[in-house]
Amino acid sequence: MSELEILQRAGLAAAIGLLIGIERGWQARQARDGARVAGIRTFTLIGGLGGFCGLLPGTVTLGLCLAGFAIPFGAFEWRRAKEADNFSATGFIAGLLTFVLGAYAARGSMVVAAAGGVIVAAILAERRVMHSFLRRLKWTELRAALVLLTMTVVLLPALPDRTVDPWNALNPHQIWLMTVLVGAVSYAGYIAVRIAGERRGLLFAAVAGGLATSTTVTWTFARLVKRNPAALAEVMAAILAAWIVSLLRMTAIAVVIAPGLLGSLAAPIGAASALLLVPAALAYRAAEKAGAQGLILQDPFELPLMLRFTALLAAIMLLAKFLSGGQSGLFALGGISGLLDVDPITLSMARLASTGVTPAIAVSTILIAGAANGLAKSVLAVAFGGWRLGGALSAIALLAFGAGAAAYFL
Repeated sequence: MSELEILQRAGLAAAIGLLIGIERGWQARQARDGARVAGIRTFTLIGGLGGFCGLLPGTVTLGLCLAGFAIPFGAFEWRRAKEADNFSATGFIAGLLTFVLGAYAARGSMVVAAAGGVIVAAILAERRVMHSFLRRLKWTELRAALVLLTMTVVLLPALPDRTVDPWNALNPHQIWLMTVLVGAVSYAGYIAVRIAGERRGLLFAAVAGGLATSTTVTWTFARLVKRNPAALAEVMAAILAAWIVSLLRMTAIAVVIAPGLLGSLAAPIGAASALLLVPAALAYRAAEKAGAQGLILQDPFELPLMLRFTALLAAIMLLAKFLSGGQSGLFALGGISGLLDVDPITLSMARLASTGVTPAIAVSTILIAGAANGLAKSVLAVAFGGWRLGGALSAIALLAFGAGAAAYFL
């Protein structure tokens, strides 16, 4: 190691301590001089000390240096906490991390050490935000997050990434990955509504809800019209916004798995979305803002619903494999599955587009599923919102289908 590199690493170690010390000093800026156990100067010296110890040869030497620092520093922190009647261990942990990051800057990757210093400072600075978040956190939200993390971190790596059925169609890892993807989108939609507030308007709630399921948004909002006929325009704008988001989400999911489908999907999806946007904007402008009702979601992550989605996805992938040799069979499958949900058939077709089905057939099947889903949502709008709302949405859905078809075939 050259002298220049030694100076660079030692400077980085001190800079990490300076960054963390600025945050620590700002938190205790009201305290009198000498009342703080560790501030900007102390943390800068801790980072430099860690860097110097990291430059010493031998792992045992570094361990002894860390112990020699941690014991007296912990004693000072304990005395300060006892006198202030505040037994938070944050200052002690921050000091240890500063020393360790300084030592790692001297021995390991300078980029990783610098990133670690920034992350530690950011976590320390967001104390109030984190505490406020924890006070507002509901048990259902925490449970849903833990379930989603378990599905992602524990179960997903354990599943075999190969087909396990005689027909070479079902890959447990890919199926579960798609399920996790839908669950994450659903959770993101719930959090978006929570952040915006439950009564900030139907439009934002519909956009967020459309990330998860525009079908649920359709029948949930359509029921509001029967209770409040004056909210027809506002509900229509919200439902159409959810439909637009659903089309864009469907396209994004397909393109993430098979980027080559973007060129064929862009024109029909863009045309249909643009046509839906016009009546949505007109309805939004005509709607009275008073009496807006927010979408209140009870559970951010419904595990039974996700498991049913997994079963449906597996069944569709199996059927798609059987029918992959016949174009008409796939189109029929797209229409039938689209009546229930567009995501499983979209995911299945996107995966098959790179293995055995031509992109043209995959795109056509996805578009048929989207059209069938629009038909199903129109029926739900009639059933739950009445003919006035359902008839208008059905006509708009038919026009959107025509615009998409024209853009696809022209």
